[in-house]
Amino acid sequence: MTRIDYGPLPDGNAGGEQGKTGDRLLRARLVARTTSVSLSPFCLAPAVLAVALLFSLAACSDSNTVKLEDFGTRDVTLPGGQAIHAEVASTQSEVQRGLMFRTSLAPDRGMLFVFSKEERQTFWMFQTLIPLDIIWMDSNRRIVEMSTDTPPCKTEAAQCPTYGGHEPALFVLELNAGSAAKYHLKTGDVIRF
Repeated sequence: MTRIDYGPLPDGNAGGEQGKTGDRLLRARLVARTTSVSLSPFCLAPAVLAVALLFSLAACSDSNTVKLEDFGTRDVTLPGGQAIHAEVASTQSEVQRGLMFRTSLAPDRGMLFVFSKEERQTFWMFQTLIPLDIIWMDSNRRIVEMSTDTPPCKTEAAQCPTYGGHEPALFVLELNAGSAAKYHLKTGDVIRF
């Protein structure tokens, strides 16, 4: 007879109670061909996570498939039809961090800032290591202002200039410097997302 020794589970259960979720998952998917296998709880953690992930993926159907938005990104379509995969920054900490400390940004990537109300939004480049194009949009997603080829700020925070804030904006899109010129973006253009 095959015997699997699961070792104690994190909750102290030695694997004998049928009511424990971890025990059910392990019993449902682990198959052993040896007469005795001893696994520590630390070795089981990745296996339990993998099994849970497989069950989650198996339960997905076309009506509830995983979308990019589920991972904090969103496709942004520029007026010329080009697609940018933008990370979404909507919480205060995400907005404050922005693209700080990044040493590069792929050509088809960016960051979309989503604010709770349309108002004048100023940005700075403190601790941002790469030059960016910053594009402000109103609630209709119409470009109302741009700061192109915005340089990183390499001084103390108090000495960093601010950009934008001349027009009310609900959204701001940051792209690699030169993208606005490359894609012929201009004030009045509408961006879809």
